[in-house]
Amino acid sequence: MKLIHLPIFALLISSILCQYDLFPYIGFYDPANLVQLPYPVCSVECECPVDFPSAMYCNHRKLKTIPNVPAQIKYLYLQNNQLTSIPSGSFENATDLQWIILDNNQITNNNIGKKVFSKLKSLQRLYINSNNLTEVVHSLPKSLVELKLSSNQISKIGNSLKGLENLTTLILEDNALKDIGSALSNLKSLMYLDLSMNKLTKLPDELPPALQMFYIDKNNIENIPKDYFNKVNILQHLRMAHNKITDEGVPDKVFNITTLIELDLAFNELKTIPVVNENLEHLYLQANKIDKFTLNSFCRVVGSMDYSRIKHLRLDGNNITYASLPVEMSQCLRVANEIVIN
Repeated sequence: MKLIHLPIFALLISSILCQYDLFPYIGFYDPANLVQLPYPVCSVECECPVDFPSAMYCNHRKLKTIPNVPAQIKYLYLQNNQLTSIPSGSFENATDLQWIILDNNQITNNNIGKKVFSKLKSLQRLYINSNNLTEVVHSLPKSLVELKLSSNQISKIGNSLKGLENLTTLILEDNALKDIGSALSNLKSLMYLDLSMNKLTKLPDELPPALQMFYIDKNNIENIPKDYFNKVNILQHLRMAHNKITDEGVPDKVFNITTLIELDLAFNELKTIPVVNENLEHLYLQANKIDKFTLNSFCRVVGSMDYSRIKHLRLDGNNITYASLPVEMSQCLRVANEIVIN
């Protein structure tokens, strides 16, 4: 009798298990089915928004090391931390990075991997403002469009910018540069250059031909070479305030630039108004030593179609009074809506 009961018992157990067949659920745990997660892959120290899965926000987290950057990340925000280094392997998984923001950290040149950025062939924007850099970062990729390195201690550029033919914006404001030399000569696409608040005593050897905005205020510039702006055919904004420019340092008609819209020469040592083009719209000459209003600085000829396009003119902080202004000024500066005199 016992030999008869054993197979019957086994049959009962088999029928019970068949009611809970597990085979349809095995595929649920297959990693291949989990490739497209309902949430972005992200480093545990950071945040990757569901509606912006290609961005990783690691800012304001008191980080001392760069966290792991997943492969799908293109926009990396690491500003306002306590980072001191960028090791060579920091971005080896995320070679499609396009933006890297590293502002307000404590990064030094010695602690940056030699080729940490050169491997990023899609990198367009690199911001390392307010750190402890002493020279421009080396081995940058040709894809770079914007490079912002303001408020560091940079005193040297060297060959770091060589080959950056796509660079349109270069911000080196508030550093310790004394001489630019020919470091900008190969930047054929550069449109916006900010060298303000440095220790420059002379202008760069040459300016990129595509330059539209050039800021070099708050330096120690004393003079401008003859024909200096001749090769810059589309310059629109030029700011040279807070320098040491004198009349002797301004060649005749050096500011007679057809495309120029804004010219800022405030807080210099000029005694006369330099000649400007009739197309100029904004001229700032406050806090100089100018004692005479020269009409031919604005208009060589006055007629129905010959007049200055000046809209804003500041001459306050000079030795000019309203009583000393020539009567013909109203014809020359006929579209001006603000003229500030002492």
